[in-house]
Amino acid sequence: MPDVRLASPQGKWILLTTVLGSSMAMLDSTVVNVALPRIGRDLDADLADLQWTVNAYMVTLAGLILLGGALGDRFGRRKVFVVGVLWFATASLLCGIAPNAGVLIAARALQGIGGALLTPGSLALIQASFHPDDRGRAVGLWSGFGGIGAAVGPFLGGWLVDGPGWRWVFLINVPLAVLCAPIAVRHVPESDSGERAPGHFDVLGAVLGALALALVTYALIEAAGEGSLVIAVTGVAGLVAAVAFVLVEKHRPHPMMPLDIFASRQFTVINVVTLCVYAAFGGFFFLAALQLQVAVGWSALAAGTALLPTTVLMLLLSARSGELAARIGPRIPLTVGPLLCAAGMLLMTRVGPGASYLTDVLPALLVLGLGMVTLVAPLTATVLAAVETARAGLASGVNNAAARAAGLVAVAALPLLVGMGPEAYREPDAFDAAFGRAMVLCAIVLVVGSVIAFATVRRPAPGCRRPECHTHGSVAVPPLEPETVGGPDGGVSRETRPSEPRRPGT
Repeated sequence: MPDVRLASPQGKWILLTTVLGSSMAMLDSTVVNVALPRIGRDLDADLADLQWTVNAYMVTLAGLILLGGALGDRFGRRKVFVVGVLWFATASLLCGIAPNAGVLIAARALQGIGGALLTPGSLALIQASFHPDDRGRAVGLWSGFGGIGAAVGPFLGGWLVDGPGWRWVFLINVPLAVLCAPIAVRHVPESDSGERAPGHFDVLGAVLGALALALVTYALIEAAGEGSLVIAVTGVAGLVAAVAFVLVEKHRPHPMMPLDIFASRQFTVINVVTLCVYAAFGGFFFLAALQLQVAVGWSALAAGTALLPTTVLMLLLSARSGELAARIGPRIPLTVGPLLCAAGMLLMTRVGPGASYLTDVLPALLVLGLGMVTLVAPLTATVLAAVETARAGLASGVNNAAARAAGLVAVAALPLLVGMGPEAYREPDAFDAAFGRAMVLCAIVLVVGSVIAFATVRRPAPGCRRPECHTHGSVAVPPLEPETVGGPDGGVSRETRPSEPRRPGT
């Protein structure tokens, strides 16, 4: 049994390296959006290239994150975590020196693979290393410090873009990795071979899932230009790959995503709500960073700083929101939260040329942030309560992947749906008009999610598993949660093993 105590020097080193590793991926999800206009100008990229700059990373990360956790279980969590950190840093270096948009997009896809290895690995290391009495506090500190990283991301991205340049948005990951990897090798114990899961890897499922996302994303992005037979065929191929993924997961003995987890009606419903909510969030944060620079005319630093209120509110109030939802049940928060977010996005339609931060931008972001605070913690709690305790880690991983997939599809589809052409971000008036239409569409999707939650979400049974990550600052995805074995009261924490379903109590 792992026995590292949090107060010991080794415990502090473990916490430091896991926070550094997860912060690399967390920062990347927030800083890149702020850099997009400058990337477009320097690399002569069109809007589709900017969409791919975001989505190439999300395709590989969303498609492989469940497999990444399984690799750590089999080959050693520290080993896979270190590989993920070094892989992520190498891909970040390639992003930073990319001579054109094509190289940047390819490097971003490689970056997503590294993210899929280190993101679940950082949490798994905490679960595999700390004494059971300290694991809950260690997870709480890990999520709290990660939330701080998410909060400073937009500000840091804007400062880098306006200062040393957009390339440092990616290059900053290299010194972080140089610090993180040696600490992990020196101070983090490797998981014992007796604790590791058997070597069952659903590589085919992971490839089909990522391929489906990539093909559908390609069809949606490229359709914003001139439609063609190739785009139609690509879209159909993406749907075929998605069907093949479902069939493979249904018949494999050890699937990456066991479909029987969706036998829980509550779990299925809450993931539909997740798709609605995070599709709107993904589209909003992609377009808002562009709107504030392209249409309003602010600098990257001003735009990044302007977006801080949402993450700060999440960081400060997410724990209290979770406590409130535990008392009154998730139905009201999951109904009211999306409605508040929808109101915030409708308020953003007032943000255009000549907009004032205090009277136009800040009120919208405060309402949006309060909506996010209201819904994110109850959403995670409901996901965990919808399945048996032994599968909480798997449920959290599936929900996290669903949110990422929803965000990348939204980034691909929104410009097409609101009429943004390839040169839209170079035309302030046209972009402003399309942004307003996009905010209305995002608000409608959020209202749909609210209606679904009101009609279907029910209070979990007493004693269900509750989230360990009480503090959360990411606006892009819900938090990953560790797996707990043995019941909600006094159970033994265990690392997430999404590749292998487990029976309750095993």
